[in-house]
Amino acid sequence: MPVFCAAYGCNNRRSIVTRSRGITFHNDTSLRRQWESSKLCSEHFKPDDFDRTGQIVRLRDGATPSVFNLPCHLQRDHSYALPNSPTRLKARLGEALARVESLEREMQNAKARERRAKKTVQSLLEDLKEKNLININEEHLRALCLCV
Repeated sequence: MPVFCAAYGCNNRRSIVTRSRGITFHNDTSLRRQWESSKLCSEHFKPDDFDRTGQIVRLRDGATPSVFNLPCHLQRDHSYALPNSPTRLKARLGEALARVESLEREMQNAKARERRAKKTVQSLLEDLKEKNLININEEHLRALCLCV
């Protein structure tokens, strides 16, 4: 049964050609959940992740794939992943809090713009009513001003 590398964008397949290029395929059931794929070729590991002392190339314990050729939109850190160090975590928290403050200011500004727009519409409707250009009662006028 053919074996293909499961890494994004990798086309390596277990064959005589890939073997001659020194590419090996690895799956470690204890790390599989962490890798989220079944088999990865050796090109997705650092050279020091391997034990090449025997006839069979083996991954060292705890080796995780870290070499990928991902497109730009997939290279950024995922916002749901927590940083490893407390310093980076504190920095991420500071960025998140600053973003929340910025969004709150934007919301306040949007609400102020909405209030100004409602007053402008109300004023325009009242002017049109005074000039007898529209025929509307006070109840409809209030309802229109609340809808805007």
